[in-house]
Amino acid sequence: MEIKHMRSMRKHCALKHGILKEFLAEFLGTFVLVLFGCGSAAQTVLSRNTLGEPLTVHMGFSIGLMMASYVAGGVSGGHVNPAVSLAMVILGKLKIWKFPFYVIAQFLGGFTGAAAVFGLYYDAFMDFTSGILSVTGINATGHIFASYPGRHLTVLGGFIDQIVGTGMLVLCILAIIDGGNIGAPRGMEPLAIGLTVMAIAVSMGLNCGYPVNPARDLGPRLFTAVAGWGMEVFSIANYWWWIPVAGPMVGGVVGAVVYYLFIELHHRRCDEPEKPHEEEEEEEEEDEEEDDDDSSLKDKYEMITMS
Repeated sequence: MEIKHMRSMRKHCALKHGILKEFLAEFLGTFVLVLFGCGSAAQTVLSRNTLGEPLTVHMGFSIGLMMASYVAGGVSGGHVNPAVSLAMVILGKLKIWKFPFYVIAQFLGGFTGAAAVFGLYYDAFMDFTSGILSVTGINATGHIFASYPGRHLTVLGGFIDQIVGTGMLVLCILAIIDGGNIGAPRGMEPLAIGLTVMAIAVSMGLNCGYPVNPARDLGPRLFTAVAGWGMEVFSIANYWWWIPVAGPMVGGVVGAVVYYLFIELHHRRCDEPEKPHEEEEEEEEEDEEEDDDDSSLKDKYEMITMS
């Protein structure tokens, strides 16, 4: 009876249009990423580093992306990042008309994930801040949800930081999913991608905390703007907010172009099959035998002429 009921539910409720399935997958995947990532940051900050440290935040975002890829990967590809989606459009791996749907889903997922973290830790936020939500100061909590630059960082330095970080992310993702390269075993791609984020986190996090994802940064930042932190989240640091949005988009394109020109462009095409190693060895042996026959005939000819 239960099986019959489930079949009936699937028949009446299952989505028929592929883009709607992909929209939901990207939304849920980005939600998972932000929930784990910003959740780990919230636990660290609100516990005053007694239940977390920078490494646990890195792990939260890395594992969050890995699980997001498992959640959405089989349906939409698990981009959960507008910069990755744009790179796939540039390389012809994603139809351009799907791009706006992916981006909207990702931003909504980021916004909703931030709301879930705030709801989960609402009492802790109120206790930590005494009800005053701020971006700066000893009890600042805005950086739980979005990136802010270090004091040493210039606008140009931040933009370059995001281009390099996101470029490396996209380049490594393309290598992981490239069937013409070593790639990763089927089903292990999300793990490899998560390790890529961990590598970026421990090597490129000093300047502004490696956002490398416009949806992961702007979505939660929009939530903080309406949830009590105010418009300071946009105006602080000379209107920093656009750097982790525009920088990753440029970086994603750069990473995709570099990988294509240096690696993917030079893959052997399907209509140009490579000769098996055994066949090459057989051809070499035949050539050697022909050379031996030619040399033996030449020797015989010389003997006859001498006689």
